[in-house]
Amino acid sequence: MAAKTSSMDEELSCCICSDFFRDPVFLKCAHSFCGACLQRFWAQNSSRECPLCRRKSSVGDPPLNIVLRNVVELYSKQRSEREVVEKSASRCSLHGEKILLFCIEDQEPICVVCLTAKKRRNHQLCPVEEAVQDKKKDVRASLILLKEKLEKFTKVKQEFEETAKHIKSQSQQTEKRIKEEFEKLHQFLREEEEARLSVLREEEVQKSKRMKDEIENISQQVSTLSEKIRDIEKIMEAEDISFLKTIKYIKEKAQCSLQYPKLPSGALIDVTKHLGSLRFKVWEKMLEIVQYTPVTLDLNTAHPWLSVSDDLTSLRDTGVKQQLPDNPERFTHYVNVLGSEGFNSGKRSWEVTLGDKSEWDVGVVKGSAMRRGKFTCSPQNGFWVIGLRNGDEYKAFTSPSTRLRVKWKPRRIRVQLDYDRGEVSFFNPADMSLIYTFKDRFTGTLFPVFSPCVNNKGSNTGALKICPVRLSVTAESDRVLIYQ
Repeated sequence: MAAKTSSMDEELSCCICSDFFRDPVFLKCAHSFCGACLQRFWAQNSSRECPLCRRKSSVGDPPLNIVLRNVVELYSKQRSEREVVEKSASRCSLHGEKILLFCIEDQEPICVVCLTAKKRRNHQLCPVEEAVQDKKKDVRASLILLKEKLEKFTKVKQEFEETAKHIKSQSQQTEKRIKEEFEKLHQFLREEEEARLSVLREEEVQKSKRMKDEIENISQQVSTLSEKIRDIEKIMEAEDISFLKTIKYIKEKAQCSLQYPKLPSGALIDVTKHLGSLRFKVWEKMLEIVQYTPVTLDLNTAHPWLSVSDDLTSLRDTGVKQQLPDNPERFTHYVNVLGSEGFNSGKRSWEVTLGDKSEWDVGVVKGSAMRRGKFTCSPQNGFWVIGLRNGDEYKAFTSPSTRLRVKWKPRRIRVQLDYDRGEVSFFNPADMSLIYTFKDRFTGTLFPVFSPCVNNKGSNTGALKICPVRLSVTAESDRVLIYQ
């Protein structure tokens, strides 16, 4: 018998004859054998015992294992059909001859009869075995590429899953901050409401007391007049002579010098004072607790080493790389971060607090400029930036860089962008002295850019902070103006 080709062959084979079961029987020990093989084994050994476990059998004619017989028959049938298919696959479908050659031009296996066809007379051929080796080599190379691609896709999938988690975290943190900011506004409004209601109640108490005093005074006058009337009516009921004798007294009694009371001016609640332009007045007062910064930072562009404040107005180098998504907007080599709003016209300005930092960069950058990997910071690459190095080297990052002279170390830098004139100017706000001006022709959208710079000495850990501006409200006849 041919060698077994699968574990299924072994499971369906008799251990005595090593062939597929024929009319299998089973013993009480649950082992199965061909019926004829078992009887022959028993006859040769002069005892009825299991050939595998040597357990004695009390039955000389074991029952037929019908289920096992049916399984063996079905498997044998399927195996035979599979062998027929495999045999036919090795022969030419047109001529029935065995396939021995491979046509390199047509990229198909052929038989010797196919070789005589006119269209293949000059075709290059090779043995099937050689073609198999060559094609398997090609397939292995393709398989290696596919496995590499699978590895990359798996890595990208993992990155995307991490990004999905980051998005969820961003959403939760942002929701928390929104609620905190609105709670501050709600608290302000609650306090403002209570203060205005308190003023209203105080006015009500004062004016109610005033009216109460007026009412008491009038009540006394009413009582006096009532008493006079009763006295006069009583005298008028007397005898004629008595009445005439008291006529002089009666006339004097009937005289009244009391003035009619008038409602005093300002007696009513000043509703206009409390409700007139109420929302505007509250909003105007709200400016006292609200800070406005002309530039806020775009967290999604920040290098992983940067820490951005909750209000998105300051940044510092943490010295620790955060696990952040590698999104296209993010700087990956230089510790930069962009402002969230871009400009493509008009004038804009903002100030940055530098503190005692020994190194920093500020300026503007073109939105399409490089952010990933190494690059040269220069106007040719879309960067209009100045910076400080080693505590006293001020530079404009031109190509090559330009050394700058400043009167004294600025604590702040004012960046002034005039897009239409193509100018980016830098000033020291202490005396508004000009430090440097880039002149260029701008295209596309420009964004503010900031870098606290990395200092391996650990002496440059201070933050860069965008300065808020104070707002004031001026109401005119047809509009409301807000000034910075």
